[in-house]
Amino acid sequence: MRRFVVGAAVAALISTAALAAEQLPSPANFLFWTPNEQAVGYRSIEKIFPVNTVKRGASVRELPASGKPFDVSYDLQNKKWNTDAFMQANDVSGLLVVKDGKIVLERYGLGRTAQDRWTSFSVAKSVTSTLVGAAIKDGAISGLDAQVTAYIPELKGSAYDGVKVRDLITMRSGVKWDENYADPKSDVNRLIGQPFVPFMKQLPRAHPPGTVFNYNSGETNLVGVLVMQATHKTLANYLSEKIWSHMGAEQDAVWIKGQDGNEAGGCCISMTLRDYARFGLFFMEGGEGALPADWVQQASSKQTASDFAGLGYGFLWWIHDDGTYEAIGVFGQSIFISPKENLVIVTNSAWPEADAIPRYITHDAYIAAVRKALAK
Repeated sequence: MRRFVVGAAVAALISTAALAAEQLPSPANFLFWTPNEQAVGYRSIEKIFPVNTVKRGASVRELPASGKPFDVSYDLQNKKWNTDAFMQANDVSGLLVVKDGKIVLERYGLGRTAQDRWTSFSVAKSVTSTLVGAAIKDGAISGLDAQVTAYIPELKGSAYDGVKVRDLITMRSGVKWDENYADPKSDVNRLIGQPFVPFMKQLPRAHPPGTVFNYNSGETNLVGVLVMQATHKTLANYLSEKIWSHMGAEQDAVWIKGQDGNEAGGCCISMTLRDYARFGLFFMEGGEGALPADWVQQASSKQTASDFAGLGYGFLWWIHDDGTYEAIGVFGQSIFISPKENLVIVTNSAWPEADAIPRYITHDAYIAAVRKALAK
């Protein structure tokens, strides 16, 4: 693990002073920030957008250092790679490898420190689906086969008639949706700044519910609405109550609010690098009684084929063929989990493009190199 020359308190002061001198990017162009704007904005979300706070608990889960130097050396695209090369190529702001509950490697870039939060983008989807499990455990949601309109009655008479909770959290509602981040006129970009439910209610149906996978960020905002209306609590408060205050978070998290004042279930919780890992450990270890007994097994199993890189899809988790699974957000955010290896790898980045196949290849190659090195 990298040793910092200055102490944490001094680093925090330096970070705060530097941030004060930096210009915060406009919230209006969130998905189109320049690399410099990303480096500042992704670690300063609460200064740019209205947010709700996810309060931590009284105790912090220790993540002790393994005490051994660690790096990888591997071949990719006819070149020799190591951790520094990976971080530079993929514009990584934070990289954390936790094996058997201990930090094997922790590094920062793009001006970020260990005290800085970083936005999650669609990694938040996996958190939101976990709150569905908590609400089922609490009895606030009757089960996966419950009708979505039973909890969001405003959607009655729309394409969401007949859609089950299970369909919603596996991206198989059948509702037509365009997730093209590069097109300002796509559904995902038009949704920004709009109240979630009225916007989604106007969409037409493309397929029968439960039949066809179609990645839909707007729909995961509906998952958030469903949880809020079932529990009568904000997502931030429910996340704090069921997870954040129990998993040993070191800092409060913050969650962007939408136009209607509610958090966006499909995007944008900001947390520290280590708290990303703590959430991954909390989930991998079964949720400490906050979830139904079989929830983690179901959520992290292939419920359907996806349309991306041969991956399966669980309950808003991406599923690999070898039993590992991953929360993935655009612009290079990831929590990779391997239960058999007792391994969590967190990556936060600021890619120039929302989705870029070469960068996913680079990311996956680094993950594979870490797993191979740790298996020796």
